[in-house]
Amino acid sequence: MTFIAVLAATVADYWLGEPRRWHPLAGFGALISAVESRLWSSSASAKGLRLRGLLGWLVLVLPPVALLIWLQGAIGYPLAFAVDVAVLYGCIGHRSLRDHALAVATPMLAGDLSSARHRLAMIVSRDTGELTPRNITCATLESVLENGNDALFAPIFWFAVAGAPGALLHRLANTLDARWGYRNDRYRDFGLTAARLDDVLNWLPARLCALSYGFAGHLRQALFCWRAQAPLAASPNAGPVMAAGAGALGLRLGGPATYHGLSEWRPELGCGRAPEPRDIHCGLDLVFRALLLWLATLAVFSLVAEQLP
Repeated sequence: MTFIAVLAATVADYWLGEPRRWHPLAGFGALISAVESRLWSSSASAKGLRLRGLLGWLVLVLPPVALLIWLQGAIGYPLAFAVDVAVLYGCIGHRSLRDHALAVATPMLAGDLSSARHRLAMIVSRDTGELTPRNITCATLESVLENGNDALFAPIFWFAVAGAPGALLHRLANTLDARWGYRNDRYRDFGLTAARLDDVLNWLPARLCALSYGFAGHLRQALFCWRAQAPLAASPNAGPVMAAGAGALGLRLGGPATYHGLSEWRPELGCGRAPEPRDIHCGLDLVFRALLLWLATLAVFSLVAEQLP
């Protein structure tokens, strides 16, 4: 039933997108802020901040996962199956990823850089006010490729491995990393647990995602860029995903970026030509083809499992 649940959740996400009101992750974000306000302290030592961050992670992630496990055991089939689909639907964000990327691509293609920069600021943490058309396109494609793993393939992977609790565990951990996983003065120690555990949970899904990008595009280029360029990236998981994705598209990503007023040079990932605004659609199509590969693979595994004694 894993394939049926994944198919149902991805179809629901495609047609419905994210809930416009009362999104569970919005409530979780408010809870993160409340816990952080009580645990973070400017007077705490580095070790103390690490322990406080660990406590915050445990308090925020484990109770919802434990509650879901209890609920599954208490209600039985078919309600448990409906809960599985609903949880996975809440954990993936393929439609949202596409909508946000197209919201950048549309004004870009119309020559409206101001609107494109504004829309891009909603999906990336870098400063967007002075970005050139190439920088806007690169940033959007990097977000599409990286979030293809974080918001789609990794939740599906953990759902296939550990059911709805696995998908929920990953989604909550990934959300905490997005809030606390920065290497600045405030979060370097406090967010260490969130960053490290997100790296662990995403390690295998990211590499499966990178491989699927290759099969969905130019495989040889994807594998070459993955092997040669992924170690240059700051993130152990975003590196393979973006390098393989850029190689699969035959595009060169990376270059200058500014975060909170500080400029840095992101390593070049991929090969071929510089990206153009129309390539944002190509990136979205690559993610969709990779999703079809994942669904086909899950279908095959489900058929094989049914034949086993």
